[in-house]
Amino acid sequence: MAMTDVTRRFSSRVDNYVRHRPGYPDAIVETLRDDCGLTANSIVADIGSGTGILTEMFLRHGNPVYGVEPNREMREAAERLLAGYDRFHSVAAAAEDTTLADASADVITAGQAFHWFDRKRARAEFARILNPRGWVSLIWNERLVTTPFLAAYEQLLKEYATEYEQVDHRRIDESVIGDFFHPATFTLKQFENRQVFDYDGLRGRLLSSSYAPEAGDPKHEPILAELRRLFDAHQSGGTVVFAYVTQMYYGRLA
Repeated sequence: MAMTDVTRRFSSRVDNYVRHRPGYPDAIVETLRDDCGLTANSIVADIGSGTGILTEMFLRHGNPVYGVEPNREMREAAERLLAGYDRFHSVAAAAEDTTLADASADVITAGQAFHWFDRKRARAEFARILNPRGWVSLIWNERLVTTPFLAAYEQLLKEYATEYEQVDHRRIDESVIGDFFHPATFTLKQFENRQVFDYDGLRGRLLSSSYAPEAGDPKHEPILAELRRLFDAHQSGGTVVFAYVTQMYYGRLA
């Protein structure tokens, strides 16, 4: 997958991304505070920051945050949504070349973005910009397949969604994470997370994904028809539930 393709994949999906992607549990910030010494003055570099979902958690905590995002449309959405935070700094750059100064970040985070990185180059860049006693945390929401509805939704993606299995976070196992943090070690914490959707929300959640067929794709109308059928078959009180486990890997790089 070409890097230019990666950085443009969400350009037409920003509105749905803002409205329908899950946030993260407060335990993310609490863990970094309790285990890694995060304070309101710690400088955070949020890499692949997108529309600012994770970024905003640290801004609410009081941190200065550099949101590094290569996709123009995603970055501009974050700039609009986070305009009220004086400590937010938007950076047009990629994980492999952040343009940030050496040793300038106390904490580096990547929320729902690590699978897009060139891992070798990104690790070298993280090591360059990280304070020698700083921490890195790789975070994502992993959708569970624990109910008949979620199993049916998973099958829907496998049948209709372009490249779904190539970008599924479940392809990243602990050996990949271990290689990234090596020679240091990492800790994994997991937290429950969930979203409740009516049909319009479910449709928006699907279309926020980079692999979902867009209008004009021959699979676009068929996947939406099947999504409607799944919703009608599994809804309770007009809603369905997405259950996630939030994976949080954190450690130092040396």
